[in-house]
Parts: sequence; C-alpha cells; structure tokens
Amino acid sequence: MGKIIFYEDRNFQGRCFECSADCSDLHSYFSRCNSIKVESGCWMVYERPNYTGHQYFLKKGDYPDYQQWMGFSDAIKSCRALPQHRGTHKIKIYEKEDFKGQTMEFLEDCPSVFDKFNYHDIHSCNVLEGHWIFYEQPTYRGRQYLLKPGEYRRFTDWGSLNARVSSFRRVQENY
Repeated sequence: MGKIIFYEDRNFQGRCFECSADCSDLHSYFSRCNSIKVESGCWMVYERPNYTGHQYFLKKGDYPDYQQWMGFSDAIKSCRALPQHRGTHKIKIYEKEDFKGQTMEFLEDCPSVFDKFNYHDIHSCNVLEGHWIFYEQPTYRGRQYLLKPGEYRRFTDWGSLNARVSSFRRVQENY
C-alpha cells in the first residue's frame, strides 16, 4: 500500500490531501495541484477524472512543482496506486499492428527505442510480466502511458493517438 500527498501550491504549501488508495475523482479535495510528495509506493496521476488524460508516473520522492513530474499543467484529477512487482518484467514490442512485423523482447528498460529496434514507432505490444511505462521521447521524457500485463493490438489500446514510443521502462520503486 502506498501513500501520496497532493498540495495546491508549489513547494508543499496550501491545502493538501493525503491518499492511500485509488481515487477516480479528486476534484472535491483540491482545485489544483502544484506539488506532490510520494511517501511510499509508485503511483500514476492523471489530469482528468476516471484515470484519463495525460498520465504521469511518480515513485517515492518530492515533486515541488508540476514540472518535476513533467506535467503540462496543475490539473490532477485522479490517481492510481501501482502494485509492486518483485519478479521479472517482460515485454514484446512489434513494428506493426496485430503483433506483425519485426519484434523484440525486453526484460530491461529501454532509453532509446530507435537504438535498439531501428524504428521510431511501436504499433503493438504484449506485456507478459510486470507493468511498463511508454514515453513519447527518448530517455523517459514526454507523454507517458501505463501498460499492465496484457495484449495491445494497436497504439490506441494504450491510449495514444500515435505510435510514437521513443523509450520505455519497467515500473519499479527503485531506479
């Protein structure tokens, strides 16, 4: 079980709300979110209610302003605690939709998809073990997408509007 604290103002000031479970709608607890403390666990926070909109992965630590978690704004409207996976992580990525084309299997983080896969886009994937985060830019930057174990036949299945995945990493509390 994790614990996360949301603050309306930067540098952990203003009204705050403490959370230790998934919350699909945070709007009644605070109007904006400019800083966050993750006291334990790993979390995904979302810009809209019901786990939609831009999403951001946060591990244990202090985030004194929304730029620290790569946020586009001070809007955080839902959050989800991520389960800790202590076993191996495994993902297969594919060049084309429906698990077609060139494929590679990964057990470790990938800071540059192009360097490993020689493609800029991933059109489908199969998450075999653990949770993973896809990033639109290399070295774990840009828009983020949480992938749970399962099949993703096309990029829209993980919530993206395009197939751009430039890096990805395992969800782990310790990086």
